[in-house]
Amino acid sequence: MRLLFSIGAVLVAGIIAGGEVAGIAAPGPKFESSKNQPQRLAADKDAQTVDIELILAVDVSYSMDMDELAIQREGYAQAIQSKEFLQALKLGPNGRIAVTYFEWAASSDQKVIIPWRLIDGPETADAVAAEIMKTPIRRASRTSISGAIAFAMPLFDEDPYRGLRRVIDISGDGPNNNGGPVTVARDAALEKGIIINGLPIMVKEPSYSTMDIDNLDFYYEDCVIGGPGSFVIPIKDRDKFKEAIRTKLLMEVAGRTPERPVMRVADKEPRVNCLIGEKIWSDRWGR
Repeated sequence: MRLLFSIGAVLVAGIIAGGEVAGIAAPGPKFESSKNQPQRLAADKDAQTVDIELILAVDVSYSMDMDELAIQREGYAQAIQSKEFLQALKLGPNGRIAVTYFEWAASSDQKVIIPWRLIDGPETADAVAAEIMKTPIRRASRTSISGAIAFAMPLFDEDPYRGLRRVIDISGDGPNNNGGPVTVARDAALEKGIIINGLPIMVKEPSYSTMDIDNLDFYYEDCVIGGPGSFVIPIKDRDKFKEAIRTKLLMEVAGRTPERPVMRVADKEPRVNCLIGEKIWSDRWGR
């Protein structure tokens, strides 16, 4: 089931009311009490508890044009500063989150833009947004979603905060075509109790030159995301880019889950070949 959500303000209104919103259900029992959280929370008594440890993993491959990269940066910065985001933040049991932001391309190309930062109100949100915007935009070769997930996992061990949830948020405009299979990396993260959400960017028609595919949202659902309440928000309209980013962040901060969670590939036949990116690359370059 593809899940496309819009207008973050509606989501916040639903959170305040305590009900379900546009296909988003209230957090399940898993997140209702800290006694159900991983034992590492109890062992790390000196760490400050946050509602979520959130890793934003952002694609900067050459298939993204400079305008898209700029809109993407602005979208994250503006979403973190938005009143809807700050309202959702305060509704959490701790009223604070930890976030880090890195950009990725090939399996060996990841760059941390924002190391772990605490966001607990307007001042810290503004500081993180300013850091995101001041870093020069870059582009790089290849698309390794598996490399991004592998790079993200140990970042949780470096986080000075301890979250009730650990989430990797992957945005990208194409399938994995470099590094190990994306499903292997995904499953390794899920075994650690990490949730992976997806933001497939589909604002351009697929083309041979950019190695894009049809139904990138299906690819993300079947091959990339996973964990309790994981979801995909596809961006199919450039004008909706920033709105989609804001909605995605609101869902993650609020701990909302879809009414009908995306089924794991193990439970059904995949609709796409999870090695399609590697096949396209091999067919094109012969390696």
